[in-house]
Amino acid sequence: MNPQQTPRSSRDYNGADIALDEERRESLEEEFRSTIEEARMVLPGVQALFGFQLIAVFSDQFRALPPSSVDVHIGSLLLVAVSIALIMTPAAYHRIAQRGWISRSFCRLSSRLIAMAMVVLSIGICLEIYVVVRASTYSFVAARALGLGAMATFVALWLVYPFVAKVSRWKRTLRKL
Repeated sequence: MNPQQTPRSSRDYNGADIALDEERRESLEEEFRSTIEEARMVLPGVQALFGFQLIAVFSDQFRALPPSSVDVHIGSLLLVAVSIALIMTPAAYHRIAQRGWISRSFCRLSSRLIAMAMVVLSIGICLEIYVVVRASTYSFVAARALGLGAMATFVALWLVYPFVAKVSRWKRTLRKL
């Protein structure tokens, strides 16, 4: 290790040093559990959003929306339903096709399905933000601006930031070689 590369460390609860930049590959079982946990963490929030979307149709403000906003709401509702289906697919697939077995291909498939669900969900949420802002402010410009702003935030945090971190990890790995 050269003098410019000082290891960063912290102390755990027992006072032992822990390297903060230490990386290791997850075992197959850890990868499997992480994937399933990710789906379990996301699903309740998506289901709650779906429930609120279903209830919204019974409000007086919803009835006053222009037909185009009602169409956007229905589109958003369908996207959130597709997101739920994508998030739940790994559990159904494992239960039926690979019961008692885990594989890297299943982990890759599950990870891709969850990533696709997040993309679909982000579009659904942004469309719903548009509808809510339009219903509460009657401003097409404000609704469009906030919907697009939310989309930019999702893209930055859910796609760009992880991709930059992945590229950074690749660069660190290459420097070690």
